[in-house]
Amino acid sequence: MRKHYGYDSYRGRSPLRTFLKATAVVLAVVLLLGVAALFFLEPYWVVSADGAQLRLPWSQQTPAPSAEPSPFSSSPVVVVTPEIQTPAYLHAAFLPGEALYDGSAAARLTEAGAEAALFDMKTDEGLLHYRSELPLADQAGVNPKDTALNAAILALNGTDGLYTVARVSCFRDNSLPKARNDMAVRSPVGNWRDNGGYRWLSPSSSDAQGYLIDICLELAGLGFDEILLDNAGYPVDGNLDYIVRNDAYDSALFPATVRGFYTDLVQRLEEQYPEVVLSVVTDRDTLEAATSEESGQTLSGMAERMDRIWVRDLGAAWTQCVQLLDEAGLSRPEVNLVSIDTQAGVSDRSWCLWP
Repeated sequence: MRKHYGYDSYRGRSPLRTFLKATAVVLAVVLLLGVAALFFLEPYWVVSADGAQLRLPWSQQTPAPSAEPSPFSSSPVVVVTPEIQTPAYLHAAFLPGEALYDGSAAARLTEAGAEAALFDMKTDEGLLHYRSELPLADQAGVNPKDTALNAAILALNGTDGLYTVARVSCFRDNSLPKARNDMAVRSPVGNWRDNGGYRWLSPSSSDAQGYLIDICLELAGLGFDEILLDNAGYPVDGNLDYIVRNDAYDSALFPATVRGFYTDLVQRLEEQYPEVVLSVVTDRDTLEAATSEESGQTLSGMAERMDRIWVRDLGAAWTQCVQLLDEAGLSRPEVNLVSIDTQAGVSDRSWCLWP
């Protein structure tokens, strides 16, 4: 027997056989992983015109915002037509001062067939129907003593559906000229008086104008919807020749002075109470003549600055006055021309029942 010097022949695994077995195991694992992957990734396969695509959740990006549509888009344009509003005619009635606080305002208006209440908040006598904070009001003794009056006025003006107008007798004032002669229209023997025996503040006085503007602002602050200026110019009744002619009473300056007063008041109201309506009382003759040489009121000065024009003795001249105010620049004169009368008017015109 042949000897191998202590070594027998090797009887272990063949290298090729081992390699093939290992390769088979790897392929089996890969196959199993592939089947598992197909099963797991099935929801993420998307088939489109571009073929099958795998869209994993972490690989999806937020789509970019679409471009703004072209202003020349062929899509039809939808035009919204605003609703046509019915003109708000003013149907007012003059109410006594006690209606400011006694709860009777609504019933009185119903009885008169009106929806708006007119109150005399500064009378021809110069008396105030509210508590003013102005020193001149105390100096003239025209402030009411009732300290609760303003609270009652605020409550009334806060009533839903109630429209309130505050009348202010501007320069016809029988009280303040007694305390301040320098603010008055003067005669050779003292304060001048009109046919009714009333004194007048001078429209040329800057202090008088400032006092009236401050009163209007206080009334706006109390919640009145509209401020109505009456006697808002130089006096027209009485012995006008008895008035002292000086720098404070120069007829050539009347229109500019009155216009300046209106302009300053409008500016102050627009700054603090832009929602408040401002109106003025005039007469038919002033509208037809375009300028009153005695009062200083002018058609253009009123129409360009006021929201409404209230006219006494309008009579049958309503259509003519509407045309005049339209030409002068008043907004919607067919609505904002208010006829002052002793009886209620028709429904499609603005009027005030003012005995």
